[in-house]
Amino acid sequence: MRFILKINISLLFFFGTGGFITAFAQEIQTAQIKKHVYYLASDKLAGRATGSEGAELAAIYIAKQFKKIGLKPPAGQKDYFEPYTFKKSLNPHATEDPNGRAIAGENVVGYLDNGAENTIIVGAHYDHLGTTGEGTSLDANPAGKIHHGADDNASGTAGVIELARYFKNNKLKEPYNFLFVCFSGEELGLIGSKKFCEHPSVDLGKVDYMVNMDMIGRLNAENRLIVSGVGTSPLWVNLLAYIKTDLHIKTDSSGTGPSDYTSFYLKNIPVVAFFTGQHSDYHKPTDVAEKVNYEGEKKVLDYIVQVVEATCTFPKMTFTATKSPNNENRSFKVTMGVMPDYAFDGKGMRVDGVTEGKPAFKAGIKQGDVVLNLNGVEVKDIYSYMDALNHCKKGETVKATVLRGTEQVTLDVTF
Repeated sequence: MRFILKINISLLFFFGTGGFITAFAQEIQTAQIKKHVYYLASDKLAGRATGSEGAELAAIYIAKQFKKIGLKPPAGQKDYFEPYTFKKSLNPHATEDPNGRAIAGENVVGYLDNGAENTIIVGAHYDHLGTTGEGTSLDANPAGKIHHGADDNASGTAGVIELARYFKNNKLKEPYNFLFVCFSGEELGLIGSKKFCEHPSVDLGKVDYMVNMDMIGRLNAENRLIVSGVGTSPLWVNLLAYIKTDLHIKTDSSGTGPSDYTSFYLKNIPVVAFFTGQHSDYHKPTDVAEKVNYEGEKKVLDYIVQVVEATCTFPKMTFTATKSPNNENRSFKVTMGVMPDYAFDGKGMRVDGVTEGKPAFKAGIKQGDVVLNLNGVEVKDIYSYMDALNHCKKGETVKATVLRGTEQVTLDVTF
């Protein structure tokens, strides 16, 4: 089967990518990406916290872009907005709290009808942390500071808009319909995408796969792009291997992760998610439009176009479940207060950010440290790190061994 698949993909790229993809190529425009990001990450939108005036302005902007491009609202809807409500407690990730205040969120959805039986969903979240940090800011004193969220995730939202423009105007009629969705509530626990999957605009049984873009605006000098979800269908790995690109592709098989594609995977839908990696401005007010690599984002979107067009030469994808860590949805009793580097290739868990005042900060753990052992448990990767963390208790002090440069350092961490 794999040999046949490779032959088919080889023929696709011998005959296809030179013609099917590029003959009518509608160019992704860097200037358009930049325009979207600068507006969405502007002070006027004040960080786009779900339920805020800034989020509403963002939703209106996205809907106007969908209309201008020529997308239609989903069947049976009068407009592009799909509102929902949820309750928020003092825990910013809680969606069920009878004593919490009700918040109105909304997804923005545009439909490209190609008269096909099945549909490809292209999505990204447009919300961010507002001016409070929503409990997940990595700034030492976040209150009152606009968390602009240029990379997270104005970049992905701009990607949805520009991919919609591309597929609407490329003078091809792909054998799939497209549903372009911008979610809110992602920063509060994937709420918007969960609500969408509970009340979808299309029959989820006729969704081929879901494309997710979250933080695609910081392509670095290594041209590294992380592509997750490649284990959710037998097609992904071989298909990606045959796409020509100067991007350095790092793949992850898991269908679950800290973004909206998880909601679709849990509905047995194949997913593929794109991410250019963590950086020091993550969840801080300094994630601003001036720091986005716009030419880099264009390169990422050009690559996604190739991926989507390549899948259009194959029948509807088959879903496969991926290995899910048994701690994936676990509520931890303690936290270190660090941001893991999800793109780290080596042994251990590399620290990409440390929150001031949290146990890791007080213990002297620094950005760039690689945790090798926690509480006597060997840390091989982020999942074994979470296993180790789950065995720690509030109030106790444990040993943490980290690799700092070439030196191993053992520190006392008190939870």
